Amino acid sequence: MFARKVAALLKPNSLLEFTNLIENKILPWLRRQDGFLDLITLAVPDSDEVATISFWDRQANADAYQTEGYPEVMEILGRLLDGTPYVKTFEVVGSTLQRIAPVRTAPGKHLHECRSTELDYRSTDTA
Repeated sequence: MFARKVAALLKPNSLLEFTNLIENKILPWLRRQDGFLDLITLAVPDSDEVATISFWDRQANADAYQTEGYPEVMEILGRLLDGTPYVKTFEVVGSTLQRIAPVRTAPGKHLHECRSTELDYRSTDTA
């Protein structure tokens, strides 16, 4: 699983509009993207600093979003941003928040022997 962290500063008094756009435009679109798993939106109290962390099943899907979807998202949110966002992609090596478990895709290998590119991630939710 991979996570993309985007940190940015908002223009003054735009947090409410930012969160509305995330919830009503960005998130529904993200849910239709291959490999998208989850999105967390964070805001520093009494500040204009925000961050989002999106979770993706594979690096290829996170990379595809970076090149194909992220520019569209920046068009939607750009007028609210004060400067250029900071973007970084991480490999998730552990999480208690997500109920997602790695599934081996390389036959005959133990999980600890698999490279992250040989793993697939599935939700463990039963609902």
